[in-house]
Amino acid sequence: MRMIFHYLRPFLPRMSLGITIKFIGAIMDLLLPWILSYLIDEVAPTRDMGLVLLWGGAMLLASVLAWVTNIVANRMAAWVAQHTTRAIRHDLFQRISLLSCSQIDQFSIPSLESRLTSDTYHIHQFIGMMQRMGIRAPILLIGGIFITLTLDPVLTLVLVCTLPFLAVLVFLVSKKGVPLYTKLQQGIDSMVRTVRETISGIRVIKALSKTAYERKRFDGINKDVVHREKKAGITMGLTNPMMNLFLNLGLTAVIVTGAFRVNAGLSQPGKIVAFLSYFTLILNAMMAVTRIFVMYSRGSASGSRINEVLQTQPDLGIVPSPPEETPYHIEFDHVTFSYNKNEPTVEDISFALKPGETLGIIGATGCGKSTIMALLMRLYDIDSGKAAISGSRVNSLPPEVLHTKFGVVFQNDVLFADTIYENIDFGRGLPRSDIEKAARCAQAWDFISALPKGLEHMLTSKGTNLSGGQRQRVLVARALAGRPEILLLDDSSSALDYKTDAALRQALRQEYAGTTTIIAAQRVSSLLHADHILVLDEGKEIGYGTHEELMKTCEIYQDIASSQLGNHTP
Repeated sequence: MRMIFHYLRPFLPRMSLGITIKFIGAIMDLLLPWILSYLIDEVAPTRDMGLVLLWGGAMLLASVLAWVTNIVANRMAAWVAQHTTRAIRHDLFQRISLLSCSQIDQFSIPSLESRLTSDTYHIHQFIGMMQRMGIRAPILLIGGIFITLTLDPVLTLVLVCTLPFLAVLVFLVSKKGVPLYTKLQQGIDSMVRTVRETISGIRVIKALSKTAYERKRFDGINKDVVHREKKAGITMGLTNPMMNLFLNLGLTAVIVTGAFRVNAGLSQPGKIVAFLSYFTLILNAMMAVTRIFVMYSRGSASGSRINEVLQTQPDLGIVPSPPEETPYHIEFDHVTFSYNKNEPTVEDISFALKPGETLGIIGATGCGKSTIMALLMRLYDIDSGKAAISGSRVNSLPPEVLHTKFGVVFQNDVLFADTIYENIDFGRGLPRSDIEKAARCAQAWDFISALPKGLEHMLTSKGTNLSGGQRQRVLVARALAGRPEILLLDDSSSALDYKTDAALRQALRQEYAGTTTIIAAQRVSSLLHADHILVLDEGKEIGYGTHEELMKTCEIYQDIASSQLGNHTP
């Protein structure tokens, strides 16, 4: 909750004004039964129509003021809730964008999506409810009890006797409700993850006729979420009937006691009518307090989940290190890394590239090709060894300096629902000539120019209105458009035919000869002309050299080359 109060601080003046207006409206609500009591007991017996109209007009004025002030205060409360939630959502998104890949792995993407959407929605509901009912309900509750004390202390005592039972009920139910809502949000995380997986893999699901299987899997997750929500809802729902029971028992006792007191001449009918009106106000106030505690339970659980992300500090800090004199552009020196910190993903990897040289990395799926690229970009910190660019360790370079050195095509890369031009430019404000040059070099210009709108052709999300090869060429163009120092191509030609792949490699050698390039590929033909080739097996380096050298010294490379090229080497 401290996090929410921090974000509310800039809006305190507006909140204070809204609370003041809400206070005035609540006072008007409290005045109405008192005026009615006075009319019945003091004004009506005089039969003076002037006084009756005067006090009737006072009741009308109080009603209008209560209506207007409540509307104004509720609108102000909604404004504060909207802008506070917007600030929380903004900072949460910004913090998520600063998390390292390992931290995102720990939270999981579905959980972060859930925190950014449903959790912030619960915070919005809580802030709005607290301003609308959190002020009015206590005023009506305390004010109603105070005024009834002035009307008839005995009847008030009957009412007050029910309040301790209500307080204990609210405390016990709320104490149990917060953990249940936390578990509910965790269940929603699982449901979001399942939906994301199903939507992402919809083509595979349809191709393998597994729609029924996925429906059954989702049904299981959905039932689990329903079970958690039902359990939390039933627990919190106990408050309404129990409070109704206590309050109506109190109301019955008040009516019976009041009847005896009026019959004995100890009280007046007007006071009993007013007392019943105040009792209704107090009842509604207590029900509002119940709803507030329900929203508090959800808001507290969601606030804790959001605050957990906001309090997470980036774990990839800058480690000052003086640059070293070296002829190499990129160096890996006995680098070891593990995702789970138990078994190494890559172990004792070493290589060195001079400016403009090309390194090819080949090996079986899961051998660590993509991991090496991620470590070079410092998406993860290495466990031991040294990774350096131009003599500077990658952990000594600020991210804004380090990442501008790269042009990257990831193995599972993304195109956005925007024009081809914007997908290549990617908000960098690059000259159009550079974008066109990159598209030509990536062998994408032919199909782009054939489109009706060319570079302004609108892509769907993930570029599904392009073929796989076309998507890869647009992604390569994006990587080249910024004229990077280092080009990382992670299996970026898997969807290209051999002719297009060869044309791409030739264009890279001619147009981007000064760019140091690392290519991870499954095809030997994509790496034949690389200056160095690194062969990996289960995260370990088993071969390093040129194609000709490896054909003589590395048995696994020989097997790969023979299976793909036969006895012919292009």
